Amino acid sequence: MAKVTFKSYNPNDNLLFPPCLGDYLPKNHNARVVSAIIDRLDISEIESGYKGGGASSYNPRMLLKVIVYAYLNNVYSGRKMEKLLVENIAFMWLSGMQRPDFRTINLFRSKRLAGKFDSLFTQVVLLLNEEGFVSLDVQYIDGTKIESVANKYTFVWKGSVEKNKARLEAKVRSVLETAEQTLELEGSEPEEELSSEEMARRAEAILDKMDREGISDKKMRKAIESEGRESP
Repeated sequence: MAKVTFKSYNPNDNLLFPPCLGDYLPKNHNARVVSAIIDRLDISEIESGYKGGGASSYNPRMLLKVIVYAYLNNVYSGRKMEKLLVENIAFMWLSGMQRPDFRTINLFRSKRLAGKFDSLFTQVVLLLNEEGFVSLDVQYIDGTKIESVANKYTFVWKGSVEKNKARLEAKVRSVLETAEQTLELEGSEPEEELSSEEMARRAEAILDKMDREGISDKKMRKAIESEGRESP
């Protein structure tokens, strides 16, 4: 029987010359379209709300890109956006690898964008819709088009099926209302964030349980632990 070989895999391996993040984002990716649109939007009204002096602020255009793209992908939670900024290539590319936390994102939404964001978001959605980039999710049953039951106002990246501008704007308002409710709810939730030490402790407890129950590859675990001790 021929020997099975696997490609080298080491999640802790660092590249000597990190590739450009944009190399991992296809040239026709929808995040690039959102970025190009927001780069040309007039956001002077938002920028005028900043005062000089003190610590530097995150670029409002960057935060706008992250939030708009999140909404278009049915993400309204600042906590989820924070998570995507370290796990999702499109979000990492939009932010330029900057990582504002959920408090910063939510403060920007509630303070800087108050009374300004709805019209900007609607404008972006209409521009995207007109060119067939986004539509509202629909389902077909026996040839009849109905709105998705799972999420009535889900944006999907596909050819436009919604041509009625007034109806689209009404649904955009519903999306914005959902986002606002999520923001308010998130602001009232008690904060609970695990420290790296607590995260490691809980992970170790899981690994120990796996050992006790005989479902772990002990040889692999010993190799990983040995590598960790040898690391500088």
